[in-house]
Amino acid sequence: MRFVQRRLVLPSIGLLAAVAIAACAQQPAAPAAPAATPEQTAAAQIERGRLLIAGGGCHDCHSPKVFDSGAPVPDKSRALSGHPESAGVPQPFKPLPGNPWTTHTNDHLTAWSGAWGVSFAANLTPDNNTGIGIWTEQMFVDAIKQGKHMGTSRQILPPMPWTEYRELPDEELKAMFAYLKSLPPVANRVPLPLTPDGKPIDDIQ
Repeated sequence: MRFVQRRLVLPSIGLLAAVAIAACAQQPAAPAAPAATPEQTAAAQIERGRLLIAGGGCHDCHSPKVFDSGAPVPDKSRALSGHPESAGVPQPFKPLPGNPWTTHTNDHLTAWSGAWGVSFAANLTPDNNTGIGIWTEQMFVDAIKQGKHMGTSRQILPPMPWTEYRELPDEELKAMFAYLKSLPPVANRVPLPLTPDGKPIDDIQ
C-alpha cells in the first residue's frame, strides 16, 4: 500500500513542478528601459568628450593661463582658445653652442620653440574665423589620425601628441569634437607656425 501511495505522490510532485515552471515562463518580462532620446545621447557624447579633453591634458597647451596663484592655471574665460593673439609671435629660440637645452616654451605654455621652429597651440573653440567653427567631424578625426592640420594640410608640430591620440577609437575622437563644438566661440587668431629660421609655414604646405 505504501508503495502504491509513493508511486502516486511522486508523479504529482513532478506535475506540480512542471506547472510552476510553465507559470514562471509565462510571466511578462520586466519592462525594458526607455531608449535614450537624441538629446540625451548628444549630452552623453559631449560629457564623454569633456572628460577626454580634460584627462588628455589639452588645457595644458591650448588654454591661456592666469597667474593669480603664482603657478599657471588655465584661464576658464579663454579655455582652449590657443596661443593668445596679444602675446605676439616670438621668434625661434637660439641656443648657445654646446647648450643642450633647445626646446623652450612661453609662460602660457602655448608657444613652443625647438629644432622644428616655433609651434603655437591652436584655437579649438568653434569660432568660424579663428577656431574650428568650419571644421567637420571627419576633418577633426583625420587631423588626429594623419597628424595634418584640417586633416590634409601642414604637419601638426610638437608638442601636440597626435601620435598617441590617434590610437583612440574614432568614437572617442568624435566625442572630443562634439565637446569642442559645444564651447562658446572665442575669437583669437593664432599665428602660423615658424620654420627654424623664423619664416611662417604657409597653410598650404
